[in-house]
Amino acid sequence: MVAWPDPGRGSPFPGSVAQFLLDGPGSGCHRFLTARGVAIQGVALNVAVIGAGPAGLFVGAALARRSHRVTAVDRDIGPGGGGEWARRGVMQFHHAHTFRPQVADALLAEMPLAYKCWLDAGAEPVTATFDGRDRMIGVRSRRVTFERALRSAAVQVDCLQIRRGHVDGILTRNGRAAGVQVDGVAFDADLVIDCSGRAGRAARGLGGRRTVGGNCGIAYVDRQYRLRPGALPGPMSNPIGYMAGYDGYMVVVFPHEYRLFSTVIIRSTANRDLIALRHAAAFDAVARAIPALAEWTDPAIAEPVTSVLPGGALMNVYRGQSDEDGRLILPGLIFLGDAVCTTTPNFGRGLTTTMMQCTELLALLDAGPRHLDDVGEQFDQWCDAAMLPWVQDHMTIDDAQADRWNGHAVDLSKALPSDLIVEAAAVDATIGARIGPYLSMQQGPDSLAALESRAHAVFAGGWSPAPPPGPTAAQLSEIVTIALASP
Repeated sequence: MVAWPDPGRGSPFPGSVAQFLLDGPGSGCHRFLTARGVAIQGVALNVAVIGAGPAGLFVGAALARRSHRVTAVDRDIGPGGGGEWARRGVMQFHHAHTFRPQVADALLAEMPLAYKCWLDAGAEPVTATFDGRDRMIGVRSRRVTFERALRSAAVQVDCLQIRRGHVDGILTRNGRAAGVQVDGVAFDADLVIDCSGRAGRAARGLGGRRTVGGNCGIAYVDRQYRLRPGALPGPMSNPIGYMAGYDGYMVVVFPHEYRLFSTVIIRSTANRDLIALRHAAAFDAVARAIPALAEWTDPAIAEPVTSVLPGGALMNVYRGQSDEDGRLILPGLIFLGDAVCTTTPNFGRGLTTTMMQCTELLALLDAGPRHLDDVGEQFDQWCDAAMLPWVQDHMTIDDAQADRWNGHAVDLSKALPSDLIVEAAAVDATIGARIGPYLSMQQGPDSLAALESRAHAVFAGGWSPAPPPGPTAAQLSEIVTIALASP
């Protein structure tokens, strides 16, 4: 094997952040092996990061700032000089996104230049007043704008190299990760971080990871528009955007930067007629038929800037760092981001869970553990406690919603899903006063447990949320058929 190419920037590697703080920048460092693998106190590690998306760039830049030598490998060539960026292999790149405050907080803590670049590119922080104080509740932006800002800051970080290539596999030595093979060439690494997403293949030959969830039975299409000069935006159901459940489907609108916005139609995969929404004529006809969408997409108000973007199979999946018996898949290898936690886009949680993971991994490394194996095991335990509940929450919500879309009533024989507990706040103000931490992801889904009985009483009393004005899913099917039959 060969060593990673020197990035050619910055000073020699003085050691990890723990040693730097203890002994100052002139301290030396040594790498040595123990029975549990690489000992990392006071050591500058060679780190290989698979994937240069949000997780890979963020954690790579943060580790490089701590004087570790980091190389992030991605097969994508990166953004060009113009406004377009295909982002090969990342289906969701051009689809609708929302950014919660945890994303901005992470950038401000670790990559303030990236946050500045993001704002300079037009990202719009959204604030709301709580207890007399203005607080950020999100940032309006497209994913492409976010990633451009992240990359423009990352390339300026000493000790971080972004390399174009394809990771063929993860190398092992003495039962632990020893590097990666890139386009047939082997490179050494003390720590490998897999940020290649839910479809990453580099680690597939290492054995089965503990997995919860799967296909959720939901699909979506979306399209981006730009408001015309002087035009006012359409209806908003909350400060971040518009979200509403209709009879058999859901509609979401996410405003972005520079008067851009995305419209999303979410449906059951069992409704095969609505697959045709991927055609512009069908999508436009449906948008005209749904009053809220019509207000956003009226040609006098807005113009489309993309084609209709059909989404792939949506998954609610959690994959741990270990196998079913609780053993790490490979010591020295850590999975991060979508490689751990994937949820449907209904609530815009994907990038938030990614940044939460990155922040926790950095905290574990900063705490000065003696061995990398300790970090892998501790991170696995944290993910089980902090990430798995969000996946299970989505699974419960989506399964119950699919039942309702298929004509079934709310099942009062079991605990209500989180979305219905939130809906019940329209009737019970006590619920509304206590759901904020869940909605902001400051607390997990279990924070709603104390409210479930109150929400159950609301639904048991005969109340149910009425859908806003608009056609049913069956009527959408008819609209699609007519639109495609028209010359």
